[in-house]
Amino acid sequence: MVITGRAVAVIALCGALTLVRPQWSTFWLYLVVMVTVLAIDLARAAAPKDVAMSRSGDTAVRVGDPAALTLQISNGSRRLFTGSVRDAWPPSAPTTPRRHQLMIDSGDRGRVTTVARPSRRGPCHADRVTLRSLGPWGLAGRQHSTPLTWRIDVLPPFIARKHLPSKLARLRDLEGRTIVLQRGQGTEFDSLREYVVGDDVRSIDWRATARASDVMVRTWRPERDRHVLIVVDCARTSAARVGDAPRLDASIEATLLLTALAGRAGDRVDVLAWDRRVRGAVQGRSGADLMAATTSMLASVNPSLVETDWSALAAEIARRARHRSLVVLLTALEPAPLRQGVLPVLPQLTSRHRVVLAAVSDPSVAQMLTDRSNLAATYRAAAAAGFGHERRAVADQLTQSGVEVVDAPPDDLAPALADRYLALKAAGRL
Repeated sequence: MVITGRAVAVIALCGALTLVRPQWSTFWLYLVVMVTVLAIDLARAAAPKDVAMSRSGDTAVRVGDPAALTLQISNGSRRLFTGSVRDAWPPSAPTTPRRHQLMIDSGDRGRVTTVARPSRRGPCHADRVTLRSLGPWGLAGRQHSTPLTWRIDVLPPFIARKHLPSKLARLRDLEGRTIVLQRGQGTEFDSLREYVVGDDVRSIDWRATARASDVMVRTWRPERDRHVLIVVDCARTSAARVGDAPRLDASIEATLLLTALAGRAGDRVDVLAWDRRVRGAVQGRSGADLMAATTSMLASVNPSLVETDWSALAAEIARRARHRSLVVLLTALEPAPLRQGVLPVLPQLTSRHRVVLAAVSDPSVAQMLTDRSNLAATYRAAAAAGFGHERRAVADQLTQSGVEVVDAPPDDLAPALADRYLALKAAGRL
């Protein structure tokens, strides 16, 4: 049983009237009348258990986007249903409106739509639906909560997709050029043209030259069917917050942009989420299915408070990439974990693959370097300078080991990694 604000107002009025004639008989009279009125109003309210409900609506949205969720309500009772319904969702998915006012005749149906805006990646589950049925006077009513399951897959926001048109334009420009490359693995014949000074003499086509009046050379273009393996480190270091979000979120944005770009370039793209074991994987997908599978897989990936097992990862990469590939490691440029974990396994990776390590830099560290307003700020600046020196030192070690290093703030990591991919592709180094 529930009592509305209207009932409270009536009870308060009755209490004020008893002050006019402060007698016990008056008090008991008003009490009996009020209880009787509430009981009658409650008895005439429709039973919430006789109301059937079903769900429909969106099943997948990006972080921050609205999800429309519809409740179909059927009044199976013999009375008019007058009241409200509340569709409860977790705090990470605030809803509007919070309550819907309803009036449904017996045997009739109604429909209400709630809009949720999830703010966290991953599956978001509905809690329960609460029906409150009031009597015809609106004084008292009945309330019943029913679990009504529904799941929304909250996908990464993919803010970096705004960079995709410009990167695709560069890719088209790259593919449209006629480049003479060295003969060998990783090139495919494109066309013939006249020899110019500086061309590789190994590209001369002697049969075509014999038929023509000038020396003809073969032009070659990079193969489209390259293998790109993107590894997202979701271990302890990915949980550190850089700005307003975990480091993992910036890695996911960079992964999505690179996946979209490499997929459009015709490369075979595999994505692996890893800490000490495989947390998620996308393999053997192409076209629109590649982006859909990658987005869905990364939506449910969260940081794990464990250290990355780099030795096991190297074995997993060897199993998944049997031929020369571009291996992109999205991790933290932290000196201690990289020296202890990554550097020992680099030789077995760089000997077979082209390796790129992409890391998120913290803009607040750069701000600390410029602030020396007081003693505490000076100490922070000194600590930031020491940390930056260690980062540069380990980056130099990686570069000397044959690793391409991309170090950028969260908002710039995705386009910087895409630019490095295009540069490697243009140079024929994939």
